[in-house]
Amino acid sequence: MLEVKAPGNWEHYDPACTVFLSGSIDMGDAPDWQAIISDGLSDIDKLILLNPRRDDWDSSWVQSFEDARFVEQVEWELNALDKADYCVHYFAPGGTAPISLLELGLRLYLYPKRSIVCAPEGFWRKGNVEITSRYYGATYVQDIQSVVEILKSKLV
Repeated sequence: MLEVKAPGNWEHYDPACTVFLSGSIDMGDAPDWQAIISDGLSDIDKLILLNPRRDDWDSSWVQSFEDARFVEQVEWELNALDKADYCVHYFAPGGTAPISLLELGLRLYLYPKRSIVCAPEGFWRKGNVEITSRYYGATYVQDIQSVVEILKSKLV
């Protein structure tokens, strides 16, 4: 397994599968749930995890088309969201994750069967996320360990 964090280039690899990790980051305040997924899938060959949580994120970046670093981040995420074989959408309890909600809507509309959605108790819009996910036929679970198990079953 290889984990590529934004804005790393991943398209020159030849993976058997790519998984985009969409979900709560909340400007770094959300727990690092991506590490749980990465650890749980570390033994899967030819898998690339696309992780938007970047090590050099700077909250002073202007969320504007004029800030090239911000544009690079958003475009990296959109490219990964569009091209990944599977997409995990995780919504951390206590967070709001507005961009992740946007990504969930896009992905469910385009590729519902390749989406795995997790909104544990405590996420402020859990009901909306669960109903929408089930409506579009996405896989819906309530804990991060179930996400790992489902991905393993699909990838092994």
